[in-house]
Amino acid sequence: MTGGPEVVLGSASPARLRVLRQAGLEPRVLIADLDEDALVAELAAAPPTEIVTRLAAAKADALIARVDSPDAVLLTCDSMLRIRGELVGKPHTPEVARQRWVQMSGQSANLLTGHCITRIVDGTPVDRAADCESTEIRFATVDTTTIDAYVSTGEPLAVAGSFTLDGYGGWFVDGIDGDPSSVIGISLPLTRRLLARVGVDVTALWSPRSR
Repeated sequence: MTGGPEVVLGSASPARLRVLRQAGLEPRVLIADLDEDALVAELAAAPPTEIVTRLAAAKADALIARVDSPDAVLLTCDSMLRIRGELVGKPHTPEVARQRWVQMSGQSANLLTGHCITRIVDGTPVDRAADCESTEIRFATVDTTTIDAYVSTGEPLAVAGSFTLDGYGGWFVDGIDGDPSSVIGISLPLTRRLLARVGVDVTALWSPRSR
């Protein structure tokens, strides 16, 4: 146990869980049942940063009833890539992933990650803070043979923007301008600031082994 609230990560992303564990947290994981594509379609007219932030908040709303701790902070996120004015999420199929990499090759894009922190006391949400982190990604120029090899690993199919920074995809990212943890899935600096806004010092959440 720590001296602070229980940390609950509302995400199926192993990358987000890994980032938090490496930074001293041991969250409980819950996964929201949410039709993200339908919600994105409803929010199509909204600014991109608002879309990802509202998606993160919607995930929290879908999970609040399942958080039964006396005191908890629920962390939820959503990432999408903005390239050439288009906002894209997970490709899901090899064909879409291949098309996106042809478009991304040699280009720059912005990875937007919406964050939502919900403070829950005795099952009731008592405070919330949300915001978006934007990071510029500079993609390498890659040929179609390399794209096919990367797509064949299966890695890009289930990740926002069809790439990872901390996996096979990292070979094809020439650089970033911004927060690397946000590109992996959850921004540690932004999460720290949002936790402070709901009255939680991140150091109170560190697991005993990290102290």
